[in-house]
Amino acid sequence: MPRSVVRSSRKSKPLPPPISTKVSRPASRANDVGALPEWNLADLYPSIDSPRIKADLDRAEADSVDFEHEFKGRLAALASGPAAGAALGGAVRRYEAIEDLLGRVISYAGLAYAGNTADPKIAKFYGDVQERVTAISLHLLFFTLELNRIEDNALMAALDDPVFGHYRPWVEDVRKEKPYQLEDRIEQLFHEKSVTGYSAFNRLFDETIAGLRFTVNGKKLAIEPTLNLMQHRDARMRKAAAEALAKTFRENIRLFALVTNTLAKDKEISDRWRGFQDVADARHLSNRVEREVVDALVSAVRASYPKLSHRYYRLKAHWFGKKALPHWDRNAPLPKIDMKTIKWREARDTVLSAYRAFSPRMADIARRFFDEKWIDAPVRPGKAPGAFSHPTVPSVHPYVLLNYQGKPRDVMTLAHELGHGVHQVLAAPNGPLMPPTPLTLAETASVFGEMLTFKRLLAQTRDKTQRKAMLAAKVEDMINTVVRQIAFYTFERKVHTERKNGELTAERIGEIWMEVQHESLGPAIELKPGYETFWSYVPHFIHSPFYVYAYAFGDCLVNSLYAVYEKADEGFADRYLAMLAAGGTKHHSELLRPFGLDATDPGFWQGGLSVIERMIGELEAMEGK
Repeated sequence: MPRSVVRSSRKSKPLPPPISTKVSRPASRANDVGALPEWNLADLYPSIDSPRIKADLDRAEADSVDFEHEFKGRLAALASGPAAGAALGGAVRRYEAIEDLLGRVISYAGLAYAGNTADPKIAKFYGDVQERVTAISLHLLFFTLELNRIEDNALMAALDDPVFGHYRPWVEDVRKEKPYQLEDRIEQLFHEKSVTGYSAFNRLFDETIAGLRFTVNGKKLAIEPTLNLMQHRDARMRKAAAEALAKTFRENIRLFALVTNTLAKDKEISDRWRGFQDVADARHLSNRVEREVVDALVSAVRASYPKLSHRYYRLKAHWFGKKALPHWDRNAPLPKIDMKTIKWREARDTVLSAYRAFSPRMADIARRFFDEKWIDAPVRPGKAPGAFSHPTVPSVHPYVLLNYQGKPRDVMTLAHELGHGVHQVLAAPNGPLMPPTPLTLAETASVFGEMLTFKRLLAQTRDKTQRKAMLAAKVEDMINTVVRQIAFYTFERKVHTERKNGELTAERIGEIWMEVQHESLGPAIELKPGYETFWSYVPHFIHSPFYVYAYAFGDCLVNSLYAVYEKADEGFADRYLAMLAAGGTKHHSELLRPFGLDATDPGFWQGGLSVIERMIGELEAMEGK
């Protein structure tokens, strides 16, 4: 399931799902985890009916029309005229202000929708705002296209002016898209039809998933609590949940196949028109990472499947007294080890104390999410599944969505999303155009937050049985983050590549899914009938094609980064926070240089993977004793 949502600043388009019309409600209680917070979106707008929303949209439209009237067709002349840097810098500043205003409105609408996708009034509000923002941003579409038509010499000279030079990282990012941009009217058509194209199918997927019900032992459940039962201590409950998921997915599989086929074809059309050679090149460009670097990561992980997932699941099957585990036992709690429910307050204190031990400043920023109601934690009917941290706009602050149910993994998810949140707060001063970090490094901040929390908990654990459970849980998380996400990436590559030759049946998509799952999980996981449908609920395949390798990138990078931290002097935390504060203003190579890390080094990825190997070795050594 998705753990985060990171909005790109490079195009004015609606973000992925992001409460309901009521923004201040009593804290909720889920099972026995204690009072859970619900976010207060009033820092954006007081309600979906607020007149401020219409006023801001009207103002954004008027400003956009004026901006278009003043600058469209004139940027080349400004670049060659006197005071070119000041003139272009002033134009970017006005563009940035409009982006911030539009970002505020669409962020609120998206968060409202994520809080309750089943409410027709909120769904209509979200759809209406999407359409209005798309229409308004059409007046801005010319700007980056015309910037890219300015001659290199003129643009570079203008960047020497401090007003325009402030935006150099953003300009250089825009410039990288130059080879793939199209004629203005085609760009306008692509942009305008997105509302009835991929955005509409994204929404269809979200509302379908949120509305599904899964019958487990006679009780109808939404997807999040059903997936949660896959970690239940009772094997019969895990099996019942898996079968309920498969049954409902199968009943809706033609719809999911239609959505997948349509979006894959939509992407193929866009890629073909823009001139992208590989199915994932557009994602690599948005991530500001070279294809060769990603290919090296994927090759290293796939070569390590036998040493990681195959090896670990063989060990886990042994713990259960079996040669192989059914797929519903893959994330089962270890036998004969009690898995306590972790109350919300304990989860909060655990994460904050781990952050504080690393950096008091980092903990102070994270505490604001709790104190100022920036977190929505309960499971609710209609609420978007999974978890994310959405940065909104620099003039406000991020919001975190969770579905907290008291499992140890939920604590790690909290640490993960707060890592994103801290990153987003630190990067916000760069302004609306330059705070977002490419996904690969954005996931580094979140995974590093998890690692801090895990290491602190492990250091405090003396009981050998509990230590074994913690190590196993961490290994499983790392396998899910590295091995599973690269398998997801492989699945996407196969689906998108094959889709070029015609529509894929649901059965064929299921076959591809089973092929990559068999390869990645190994012989100790038995994929029972029904598992061939489990591709259908993964939101990243719908919202953000090829996003998933960013998790593996981040996890392997964090393993290397943490090794530097353990050997570093006292200045590491300051260097780390400075890296986060840079946001999207620097390339990954520049950000990692102060730590002596280089993602282009062939041995770099193997170093990160070896950390997982050592943890599995420690578990095997415990078994030997």
